Amino acid sequence: MNRFRKSPFPEPIPNSPTLPTSLPSPTIAANELDAVREFVSAARAASTTDAYHRDFSAFERWCRTRSHSSLPARRETLAAYLACEATRGIRPSTLARRAAAVASMHRLAGHVSPTESQLVCLTLAGIRRARGTAPVRKTPIGTEAIKAIFAATPDTIAGFRDRALVLLGFAGAFRRSELVALDVDDLQEAFDRRVGGDLRTD
Repeated sequence: MNRFRKSPFPEPIPNSPTLPTSLPSPTIAANELDAVREFVSAARAASTTDAYHRDFSAFERWCRTRSHSSLPARRETLAAYLACEATRGIRPSTLARRAAAVASMHRLAGHVSPTESQLVCLTLAGIRRARGTAPVRKTPIGTEAIKAIFAATPDTIAGFRDRALVLLGFAGAFRRSELVALDVDDLQEAFDRRVGGDLRTD
């Protein structure tokens, strides 16, 4: 199975600068095509769309300086581009994302993607093997660090809130994104059997 098909980056690329201005069928009206464009744009997050624009534009610039076609692109062209960028120090994850953008643009335009070729797949695999880096492992916070944080936190409403967030994050092993996503509606009243009463303060 083609390993590239497992890329986490979605497709196709909405609102691309090279998106075809007309559809093959002459029976499709302009307003119908506009509706298609609107829904295609809504299918992906704006950040994903922007990333695809940047990635495919980078490939287009590289092809233009060498008089190569970027759409459709030959498998040798894309493989050479990836290898060239890898030698410049571009990370394997970035190159995989750029290849995904190239693939989506080709499929959207009705072309066979060069990323489906064995040459490009092996090039990406070789780049990951030769240039890949070990993941950075983060050291979890300990009790001493929590004590230091509490000592530096003022006895104010904001300070009590920050302490509660630190303890909650420590007890639940939450990520920062999970902590900031919490809302009042996520809280539930609880009964503390150790003291024989509930925890409500009202």
